[in-house]
Amino acid sequence: MSTTAERDRVPKQDRSRATRQRLLEAAVACLAEHGWAGSTVAVVAERAGVSRGAAQHHFPTREDLFTAAVEYVAEERSTALRALFPEGAADRRAVLAALVDLYTGPLFRAALHLWVAASNEDQLGSRVTELEARVGRETHRIAVDLLGADESRPGVRETVQGFLDMARGLGLANLLTDDTARRERVVAQWAALLEEALG
Repeated sequence: MSTTAERDRVPKQDRSRATRQRLLEAAVACLAEHGWAGSTVAVVAERAGVSRGAAQHHFPTREDLFTAAVEYVAEERSTALRALFPEGAADRRAVLAALVDLYTGPLFRAALHLWVAASNEDQLGSRVTELEARVGRETHRIAVDLLGADESRPGVRETVQGFLDMARGLGLANLLTDDTARRERVVAQWAALLEEALG
């Protein structure tokens, strides 16, 4: 038989998780919309509908909040990407388009603001470098799986990584203007090149 304290703890834990998730989502949205300079803990807390104290309970520093936010959304996007292709390798062009979408949405915009801030702030720099390395490795693994790429073949690993680097470049171009038409042509060309390279 559970005690009152045990019964009360579960909803409290659920509320705590929900608050944390709202803060993470609000942090990414703020970073994408306002950049590093305009994204304070107070701004994020207000957007998430929680007090600044509650925000600092979950994330003691601004750096904690924003690195956790980008990591959280990266994990969510990885999960969503795998869910698009539950059987694994699919039509390569569809996989390439989905991977490019990773670099043209709010997550990439938020991550970019975080990179720029990290290049000027030592405390943030090491955390973002570590985070990006981890996210990059995970994205590469997903790409290899979904494309059915055999990395034991010479040049395949570099071909997949080259595509991901190119996708990041397309994401950068999309920050300034809607690059949809050009991006679709580039993805079609990369799909043809990858079919040839991956076999």
